[in-house]
Amino acid sequence: MAIQELLDPITAAGGEVRFGSFDEWQQGRTLYGGASALIAYTAAIRAFPDLPPLCAGQIAFVAPVDETAELRREIVRQGRNVTQVRSEIWCQGQCTLTAFFLFGAERETNASHDAAALADWPGPPGQAEDVMGNQGPAFLQNNFELRRAQDQRGPGDPVVRRWARLKPPTGLDPMSELVLLGDVLPPGAMRAMARPGPLSSINWSFNLLGTEPQTRDGWWLSENASQHAAAGYSSERLRLWNADGRQVMDGLQSVAIFG
Repeated sequence: MAIQELLDPITAAGGEVRFGSFDEWQQGRTLYGGASALIAYTAAIRAFPDLPPLCAGQIAFVAPVDETAELRREIVRQGRNVTQVRSEIWCQGQCTLTAFFLFGAERETNASHDAAALADWPGPPGQAEDVMGNQGPAFLQNNFELRRAQDQRGPGDPVVRRWARLKPPTGLDPMSELVLLGDVLPPGAMRAMARPGPLSSINWSFNLLGTEPQTRDGWWLSENASQHAAAGYSSERLRLWNADGRQVMDGLQSVAIFG
């Protein structure tokens, strides 16, 4: 299980680590963003095991993450219901990722409504066409299965939607799984690019819509949609649904567009 080999060196003490199966999770010259975020999250929950459930995260991808790193994490504030934790990855003396996680205990409900249903539901993943195959970065080929979840192909509306799941078995709890795959798709802006070129995530902020996410057969519907793109940047909305159409994550991301 490549993801466990990546996470096994992380201890409650933090400090210097050397990640196993690093090349299985590479995206260009750095680590795939979801894997980097999961490292920071795992470092936080192993250092502070009595935290309430994860509610939200704000992650900045500052610089490439190396195979050898230093993990730093601290409780910024712990209230009666909410605990806020900073977790960072440092490589060669510089911060390469900084994450701010919000953990919250459940309270008595004073407002309640479900997220809106997706208007153009693509149907179940079992009937969907496989995509990517042996194409794409190493982390996708080695660790994920993707299936088509929209009719659109090529240029057009700046939206990318795919069924996605980790190749089993992973041994991950559902919260960790969502952190790992919430950033799995390329930006929606790629459909609006005038010419091919690289793209790079700069940050990622997400809210989890519930404390016990569940799905069927490991499949989650992932969507990246560019809200606005200009001057070399795109503002993206990232969402995840389970296999029954219930939204489980809502997020935003800033993406750099090169070329």
